[in-house]
Amino acid sequence: MKLENLTFKGGVHVPHSKELTEKKALEYGKEPSMVYIPLHQHTGAPCEPLVKVGDTVKVGQKIGQSQAFVSAPIHSSIAGTVKEITKITTPTGINSTCIVIESDGSNEISEEVKPKGSLETLSSKEIIEIIKEAGITGMGGAGFPTHVKLSPPPDKKIDTVILNGAECEPFLTSDHRLMLEMPDKVVFGLKSIMKALNVKNGFIGVETNKMDAVSALESIIKPEDNIKIVTLQTKYPQGDEKRLINAVTGRVVPSGGLPMDVNCVVNNVSTAKAIAEAILEGKPLYERVVTITGNGVKEPKNLIVKIGTLFGEVIEQCGGFNETPGKVIMGGPMMGLSQFSIDVPVIKGSGGILILTEKETLAEKVSPCIKCGKCLEVCPVKLQPLFISAYALKKDFEGSEKYGALDCVECGACSFICPAKRPLVESIRFSKREILAKRKKS
Repeated sequence: MKLENLTFKGGVHVPHSKELTEKKALEYGKEPSMVYIPLHQHTGAPCEPLVKVGDTVKVGQKIGQSQAFVSAPIHSSIAGTVKEITKITTPTGINSTCIVIESDGSNEISEEVKPKGSLETLSSKEIIEIIKEAGITGMGGAGFPTHVKLSPPPDKKIDTVILNGAECEPFLTSDHRLMLEMPDKVVFGLKSIMKALNVKNGFIGVETNKMDAVSALESIIKPEDNIKIVTLQTKYPQGDEKRLINAVTGRVVPSGGLPMDVNCVVNNVSTAKAIAEAILEGKPLYERVVTITGNGVKEPKNLIVKIGTLFGEVIEQCGGFNETPGKVIMGGPMMGLSQFSIDVPVIKGSGGILILTEKETLAEKVSPCIKCGKCLEVCPVKLQPLFISAYALKKDFEGSEKYGALDCVECGACSFICPAKRPLVESIRFSKREILAKRKKS
């Protein structure tokens, strides 16, 4: 059964810009000679190193762990020797302890990496423990530890699991290629999540600009009557989990609430694939698909990259820069993070590396707000961005909070549509940081 062309109220139609890589099959990136693996790649507590300088490690060996519940262990992506344990700034701006490993060229797999049994024989508790030990986090960018998401409080009865294959961010095609080339792993991962939560209803949401991926997934789920493909209107931010829940189920996550408050759990298709590999192969999360794209790179590609590989090395595997880049962004142009250097490592949440030219990144002139109301029309959360921003720019954070600043999902639709080119999402993000910092102090 297919649910077709569903969506939410609001949003914007941004240029897809996916043609650079949507037809590019997945390739394995070159083995890095050195990796820089941060111990804080996730929401929650950072890990502590389990190795020391001079230790020999293998592929898939656990090298970092935290005793905190909201955290995720870190594994080595190569075999070799620990050369240094130092501090680096990650692509997300976090200052993290980092384990530097030099490859010995053997690519020897750790003894810990072995199949964990069949889905039929594994219990819900065992599946969640496998996911936890594999260090799997949300791979759509948020980096929330997956085992935590699959352990809701007893009063939150989950009845629906949704896999997010919308990939609404312009330029990025890593999830698209994954659904197209590894649909069996995506579906196996969904079944694993459903069993972990004891849920009978599963959905995979895919935008209508990826109908080849829909066909690939349908060929796998044909015998299943409890898993449905949902085709979604191609609109931004269709991939926001709360918008996805609303489109698929009609449910509305309350202000300040979580998907579990409406009995749903949402996971990215890349996360589902990682879960499948953790169970079927015992493989921890030490590599991921990354889209390297944009008009600033010579040969855009979809590469399977080892965690800890430097952005610069990955870009070099795509022919290097076309010209002096205007911006290098981790992620897409709407919600991605602009980088200060290409000497930062690929992490679990690195779905894309976008290289824009200097011409594409020229600042546009900002003019006064003309009260056109377009930002209100497109806001997927039904906020009033112009007022939140106005208070934020005056540093009246109480005023910003009154207008719902904390409910903003920072999708950037308001900034995109604004004819006056106001810094709406930037000022709202600033306001949110200040409000939360004040709360933390008090």
